[in-house]
Amino acid sequence: MPVAEFRQQIARLTAEIAGRAVDAALQDWLNAEHGVTSVTYRALRASCEAGVAQGWLCNREGAGIRYGRIFKPADDLHGFSVDVVDMKDIAGPHHAHPLGEIDLIMPVEGGALFDGHAAGWLVCPPGSAHRPTVSQGRAWVLYLLPQGEIRFTQ
Repeated sequence: MPVAEFRQQIARLTAEIAGRAVDAALQDWLNAEHGVTSVTYRALRASCEAGVAQGWLCNREGAGIRYGRIFKPADDLHGFSVDVVDMKDIAGPHHAHPLGEIDLIMPVEGGALFDGHAAGWLVCPPGSAHRPTVSQGRAWVLYLLPQGEIRFTQ
């Protein structure tokens, strides 16, 4: 799986969500159109699996979490940055989402939950904040940040 192919997958998806409000309606739409039984979900999961195996995804580690910003915000990605984390039964650093956050939850081991949510899409609206937590196993979480905006808190 070349990185360029992964970027094209993301660009096709961000083309569909560009300009939409980052809210519960977007979460519902993503789960209906690109949910766990969809071609999109299966393709993104396969790309993440390949990227982790090939070492270009989640290639950094800190405090027990593997992570990496694979793409900075760009025009072809409709202003979104792309990060993927690999977490197992752990809470990450508290942060805020000034413009929102769009998460794709992909359990890897056990019945992993991300912030209490099973496999699929979770949308955190603008101004929200959390301490991202994976429980009941291991999961990859792909997250899209409008304009790459994230603010880590003390």
